[in-house]
Amino acid sequence: MRGRTRAPRRRVAALLVLLAGWLGTALVSAGPAAAHATLIATDPAEGARLDAAPDEVTLQFSEGVSLGAGYARVLTAGGDEVDGGEPSVEGQELRIPLPGDLGDGGYLVTYRVVSADSHPISGAFSFVVGEGELVPAGAGAAEDDADPLVAAALPALRALGFAGIALAVGVPVLALLCWPAAWASPRLRRLAVGGALAVVVTAVLTFLLQGPYAAGSGVGTAFTASLLSATASSGTGWALLARIVLALALAATLAPAWRSGSAPDRPALAGAAVFAGGLVVATAATGHPVAGPWPLLAVVVAAVHVAAMAVWLGGLAALLVGVVRPGPDAAAVAEALPRFSRVAFATVAALVVSGIVQAVREVGSPSALLDSTYGGVLLAKVAVVLVVLGAAGVSRVWVQQRLGVRRTRATSGHRVTAPAFAGPAGGLDDEDGSAATRGRVQRENAVDHLPSLRRSMLVEVAVAAVVLVLSGVLVGTPPARSAVAEPVDVTLPLQGTGGEAGSVQLSVDPAQPGANVLHVYLFDADGRATQPAGIEVSLTEEDQGIGPLDVEIAGAGPGHYTADAMTIPGAGAWTLTVTLRLDEFTATRASTEFSVR
Repeated sequence: MRGRTRAPRRRVAALLVLLAGWLGTALVSAGPAAAHATLIATDPAEGARLDAAPDEVTLQFSEGVSLGAGYARVLTAGGDEVDGGEPSVEGQELRIPLPGDLGDGGYLVTYRVVSADSHPISGAFSFVVGEGELVPAGAGAAEDDADPLVAAALPALRALGFAGIALAVGVPVLALLCWPAAWASPRLRRLAVGGALAVVVTAVLTFLLQGPYAAGSGVGTAFTASLLSATASSGTGWALLARIVLALALAATLAPAWRSGSAPDRPALAGAAVFAGGLVVATAATGHPVAGPWPLLAVVVAAVHVAAMAVWLGGLAALLVGVVRPGPDAAAVAEALPRFSRVAFATVAALVVSGIVQAVREVGSPSALLDSTYGGVLLAKVAVVLVVLGAAGVSRVWVQQRLGVRRTRATSGHRVTAPAFAGPAGGLDDEDGSAATRGRVQRENAVDHLPSLRRSMLVEVAVAAVVLVLSGVLVGTPPARSAVAEPVDVTLPLQGTGGEAGSVQLSVDPAQPGANVLHVYLFDADGRATQPAGIEVSLTEEDQGIGPLDVEIAGAGPGHYTADAMTIPGAGAWTLTVTLRLDEFTATRASTEFSVR
């Protein structure tokens, strides 16, 4: 028995090592990728001074966006809105028309749009027409944070919705694959119907709150007609409405089977499969999977993840309520648990693989995993999942020991099959041991030890509830790869009249739109800190026609200069240039390019 036990353990260990290696390699080698829309270009550019007023303001984003319940407007220096017509969005481009009589002065552009993954993005930038002062971008910038109550309610609703899907889909799958008698159980009928109703209620409430979330307003605006209309016309709104219809259709299709106490006929079963599959896809086809690279593949992987979660956790809950309970039916225990153990193993494998694929896509790099909110929540989820898998492993060992079946073996020319741990001393492993007797002893043995299985399964369900909560938080958190940028740290040679005159070390942190910290270190040809006669630093984005923008720096020590709030207006391929006057007759410069996302 020990030899047979070690082989599966070695296979599982090898699988985990391979998966860990795959995840590590993918994270280390993953290149930068786009997700959670960012502003990459504007026309006019940030801080631009124009001789004449433009016809419109254009904002280019890294992925498709929509106005939805948000806004895009141009304000004067006094805070009045410039009325040039309704803004429009075409794919990744947002256009704000301007009136023909726009006068000289400073103008502030503010916006709040919704990216393809349903997250709102807001910001502001300014430009000047003719003579006038540049309006500070912070004067009218929108708050990025949603209303606190809305922000807290949405993850909770998502978690409850995931639990509802698990019950609505997982309980019927258990009855179909593992325990046909479940169709006659009033408890499991209530569990499945309650799960479908939970999907409906959470989808309705999420639909109502999506508008205030996108607009940055409070719960009191949930029934505002314009917000409801904006949600209904969005991809997220359509997915939520689809969940409502599909959950109700699934419950209605299975209702006759639950009432009759027998499995549904083929037409009803086919309809239920279509509705359950649609419910899974409608859950997967929103949020992060539909944005960024390879959206179709991402939706398929997310659908596998949701389906595996539903079958595993829904079946687990059904077993606790209908089988592994005080006063259990020994026949039900012997029939349902071994079958579900095999199903659960397959779904857990699907969960692990699909979860790794999702993590690699959404994280993108080890630094993003460690330095972002998304990465922190993901690591917490992985830790909790490991606890769930540990409890699941205990349950699986119990089933194998109490209800497993040994391999057939030859005895005096005959092949005999015997249940593991089922026979008393003296045994049933002989030709005269009847199958009925072996089955009865096996069931009685299992029931006697059921409390320990019940405890491990309760741990699985309780900790799985935490996983669902963390999943709800992850769906509403910007992906790690869009939240973390790679800092710049480079050393460049300086050329003088007689050859190499030393070097300059440049450091930009965090190298993302907004305020950044710049450090400039100057060294002579011998590697010692040196002080130039003069120094200038500038930023340029040639593709967008921005710059050169002068960077104000201050001395921080011998050969050391800093800019504590160097502003990078937006995403793009930026060039940082340092111009030095080494002495009265010699000047040199060095520059480096870096990407901002």
